[in-house]
Amino acid sequence: MILIASTPLTATKVLTLAGRLFVGLLPWALLSGCAVPPAERTPPAAALPIPLHQPADFAAWHQALDRLQTADALLLGEQHDALMHHQWEADTVRELAARQRLAALVLEMADAGTPGAPLPSDASEDEVQKALNWNDKGWPWKHYGRTVMTAVRAGVPVRGGNLPREAMRAAMKDERLDTQLSAAGMQMQMQAIRDGHCDLLPESQWLPMARIQLARDDSMAKVIRASLQPAKVVLLVAGGGHVRRDIGVPQWLKGDGLTLKAVIARSGVDTPGSPQQADLYVTTPPLPPRDHCAELRQQWKR
Repeated sequence: MILIASTPLTATKVLTLAGRLFVGLLPWALLSGCAVPPAERTPPAAALPIPLHQPADFAAWHQALDRLQTADALLLGEQHDALMHHQWEADTVRELAARQRLAALVLEMADAGTPGAPLPSDASEDEVQKALNWNDKGWPWKHYGRTVMTAVRAGVPVRGGNLPREAMRAAMKDERLDTQLSAAGMQMQMQAIRDGHCDLLPESQWLPMARIQLARDDSMAKVIRASLQPAKVVLLVAGGGHVRRDIGVPQWLKGDGLTLKAVIARSGVDTPGSPQQADLYVTTPPLPPRDHCAELRQQWKR
């Protein structure tokens, strides 16, 4: 029996779950990258996604960067457990840095406020992880280290963008967050919380947990805004749900007059995606079948 499904959660318990699931101790539980909400009923994009199945495929992605690099901010949406997505992100950092176009790398995987100063280009991996207060259990360095260190070696600032854990309790109660999205968008976020947590959360917790998601988007938007440089692009690496144009980080930057480009990577999906959610899609090889909900139930039983 899973008590959490039948017993109301206290604020402390919910905060603990929020810390575990949203900071990253169980990032795989959010099924396609930080609880990607269900697709809207909008016409599909006209173009098929760019396939990234082998190194030679990155030439097409580099051509796409020719137009994407002129944006103020480029948002890459990943599926956290897809290794090819991490290769794509590292390649993007390398390519933009080589072109002298990269203003900063902003990461969902580290909290806002870290590091407090630019990292030296010769910093060791241990020094970089310490500066970023890296949570290896939630975000394995073996997956993200190449992306981070490529930026560091190129002298590109690396900044955490995520909402710090200590700010989550206040976010859960912040009613001002409820008006940032349309009513439909807010419902999508709450449905994503329900689906991403495999119906283990009682309904009373959908809204507080959705507020954390919104507060995280706001936090990343603020770091992007603070990282802007003329004639360069800020690169955000985050879960697919966070970069969506209709409900994610772009909603917190929409009044700034910035040019934003959102690209979402999907595993094993080669059909067109909604142009209202992203400007471009890439597709990578399908992942082995995995029952995330069964794993999550086992975690919560313990």
